Amino acid sequence: MKIAKWAWLLLGVVPLLSGCAGFWNATSSSSGSTTTTTLTSGVFYVLNIETSQIVAYYVNAGKLTQIATYSAPATPITLTVAPNNNFLYLSTLSGIYVYTISSGGTLTLGNSSSVISSDPAYAMQVDATDSWLIEAISGVAYVYAIPINSSTGKPTSTTEQYKALPGSSIQQLAVSPDNSYVFVAMGSNGTAAIPFTSANANPFGAVGNIPTASSSGAALSVAVDPSDRLLYIGETAATSSSSNTGGLRVFKFSTLAEISGSPFATSGLAPYSILPISTGSYVYVANRQTASGSTGVISGFSVATSGSTYTLTALGSTFTAGTHTQSIAEDSSDQFIFAASIGGGYDLTGYVFDTKTAGYLDTVVQSTTGTDPVQAAAVAAAH
Repeated sequence: MKIAKWAWLLLGVVPLLSGCAGFWNATSSSSGSTTTTTLTSGVFYVLNIETSQIVAYYVNAGKLTQIATYSAPATPITLTVAPNNNFLYLSTLSGIYVYTISSGGTLTLGNSSSVISSDPAYAMQVDATDSWLIEAISGVAYVYAIPINSSTGKPTSTTEQYKALPGSSIQQLAVSPDNSYVFVAMGSNGTAAIPFTSANANPFGAVGNIPTASSSGAALSVAVDPSDRLLYIGETAATSSSSNTGGLRVFKFSTLAEISGSPFATSGLAPYSILPISTGSYVYVANRQTASGSTGVISGFSVATSGSTYTLTALGSTFTAGTHTQSIAEDSSDQFIFAASIGGGYDLTGYVFDTKTAGYLDTVVQSTTGTDPVQAAAVAAAH
C-alpha cells in the first residue's frame, strides 16, 4: 500500500523558477504595503526542496535573523512541528525523520539519524496529544497514524494504523484542534472526513467524504478554525464570478454543513494553503497563482458569529507574495504571518497586521532562503 515512487509526483509539478532579491525593510504605509516594525517573532522553519535544506529563522525588531541551515538527510517533501514544540518531522523520499528542537530553535537529528518510518509522506501533522503522527502518501489511497512518544518523538510501535481513503491524489491534511477529526484534501476526489480518537489502538473511525463543489474542481487545502467552529477547504473551479475561480468552502465543524455564501472567491486559481489565525477572527488563503500570472496572492476574510450563524466577509484588498506561493503560517507570537513561495521572487515574505485597517497585512520581510533557485515549498512555525 505504500508506494515510494509516488512521492516523485511532488518534484514533477515543481516549476524550476528562482527568487531574485534579499531582505529589506521599506518605509511605513498601510493597506498591505511594506512597513517597518519593532516586533519580534517566534521561531519558524522554511523547507527548501531544490537545495534539500531546512532553514530556521526568527524576526528580531523587524530584521530577519537566520538561526541555522540544515542539510536534509534525503530529498525532502514536507515538514511539520509537533504541538509541544519539541520535535520537527521531515518527510523525504527515503522516509520520515525526527529532529529535536532546542529552546533556541536549533535542530538535532534524532533516532540515530535513521528514519522513523519508510513512508514518503506528502502531507503530515502531529495530533493535539503529541502521541500520533498522521500522514498520507501521494498516489496511495490510505491515511496512516504512527504512534509516537511525546517525550522522545520516536515511534512506540513498528505497527502503523491506517484507513482507506476515497481517493489517492493526496494534497494536504489537517487534524482538528479538539483532536476529534482528521481531514484529507484529495484533489478531484474531494475531502475525506475521518473521526479520530487518540486513546484507541486504531484511532481512525469510518471515513466520510465531502465532494468538490464543482465536478471539474479539486480540493487542494484544508484547515480547521482554532476553536473548532469552522472547517475550511480550498478548491479549484469552486466559483464562476471571475476568471479567478479558486474558492474557499466553509462548513460548520459540528455538523459539516456548508454555511451560507460558501464557496467564497479567493482572487486566485489555486488555493494551496489556508490559515485561520489564532484568534479565529480572520482566515487567510494563499493562492499559488492567479489568472493573470504566477505571482502568489493572499486573500483574507473576517469571521463573524451571531449565535450559531457564521459570516465571512472578504477584506477590501489582497496581499502579494512571491512566485507560486503555496504555504503560509502564523508564528507563536501571533503577530507575524509568513509565506513560502516555491517559485522564488521572494522565497519568503513576512507580514504583520496593519494598525489602521483591521485584518490587512503589511509586508515587513522579503527574502531569499538560500542561493536561488531553492524552491521554498513549505513554512512551519513553532506553536
